[in-house]
Amino acid sequence: MKSLILASALCLTTGLAIAQTTPVGVWKTIDDSSKIEKSLVRITETAGVLTGKIEKLLDPATKPDAVCDQCNDERKDKPMLGLTILTGVKQSSSSSDLWDGGHILDPKDGKIYKVRLSPIEGGKKLEVRGYIGMPLLGRTQTWLRME
Repeated sequence: MKSLILASALCLTTGLAIAQTTPVGVWKTIDDSSKIEKSLVRITETAGVLTGKIEKLLDPATKPDAVCDQCNDERKDKPMLGLTILTGVKQSSSSSDLWDGGHILDPKDGKIYKVRLSPIEGGKKLEVRGYIGMPLLGRTQTWLRME
């Protein structure tokens, strides 16, 4: 009986740890150069594909009714709140702690980059690498898990 209880507790603990190492959740974005908190982004998963939308604007310099005036696609002049900035990301076939294959929008300049997501520190932080061509040609932001 003790073995069964211990095994159940171990499975539950392992399941919780695995659940936290996914990018799904709410993340505080922090600009990598200015270190200013920019927004809260909610990443959701549908059929194994991740999508991220801006849920709240944190930077006091950003107007509450701000739009993506630099965007060049269907997001042009759309409100920043609710704007989809992360699309098409899937768990990597080469690594269980890496998500890639999608794109990320930088609403500041309207540019779209390939993206790679890596949960770190047990899922408390998320390394978000936007790049052109290959991951070496890009930059990384570290986002903080809020929920």
